[in-house]
Amino acid sequence: MTLSLDATQLDRYSRHIIMDEVGPEGQERLLTSRVVVVGAGGLGSPVIQYLAAVGVGELVVVDDDVVERSNLQRQVIHHDGDVGVPKAESAADFVHNLNPDVQVDPVQARVDKSNVHELVEGADVVVDASDNFPTRYLLNDVCRFEGIPLVHGAIYKFEGQVTTLLPSGPCYRCLFPEAPKPGTVPDCATTGVIGVLPGTVGCIQATEAVKVVLDVGEVLDGRLMFYDAMDMTFETVPYRQNPSCPVCGESGVDSIADIDYVESCAISIE
Repeated sequence: MTLSLDATQLDRYSRHIIMDEVGPEGQERLLTSRVVVVGAGGLGSPVIQYLAAVGVGELVVVDDDVVERSNLQRQVIHHDGDVGVPKAESAADFVHNLNPDVQVDPVQARVDKSNVHELVEGADVVVDASDNFPTRYLLNDVCRFEGIPLVHGAIYKFEGQVTTLLPSGPCYRCLFPEAPKPGTVPDCATTGVIGVLPGTVGCIQATEAVKVVLDVGEVLDGRLMFYDAMDMTFETVPYRQNPSCPVCGESGVDSIADIDYVESCAISIE
């Protein structure tokens, strides 16, 4: 690889460059990477913030919502003056102000079967910072079929979880074959969430994404990390690939075409 870091970049990323695990070659890899972040809310905010800071070259931010004042207690890349602005656009403004090296592509849309292939195409890693099960299952399935690593995160009140789904390992459906029944898992608008929780969980997601791009360390492949902020504990639970998984199993489907991402998001294999 021909190194082309200019003087400003050598200064900006100096703490990376002096690391054996990153160095100038690793920084070049970050600067030429494409990362897709689905969700610019509580989890997406720290993910976007730190991926922009480390110098991810192309950052695609997908969100169909607008900033509300009730978001600001935890969605730290948005400000009071952004209320009413699409979150993807507010996130893009934040990234532009933080790091001019990053090309940020704001997409004000909900991820669905009609646009997901175009959105994830060419991505080195996708970060699932969404807040609903249909999106989680859709991202899992399409990333598996396209061979793209996916970093999943979720939060609830004082608790969070993170796992990284590599193309060669178990997928989200190996953990959760189908979504819980609608209404059985309340969202943060109903139960609340401590404002700092998504900061911790999102930072772990960003760390996993950076490790995937750099191909360093051990990611949470086949491991689900639980974080309990109330007790300040972390627990990691191993899980395995399910041979009968309808997506990554031996006789699974090979396309999202016939999958309905509503309610249970279940797949029937005849």
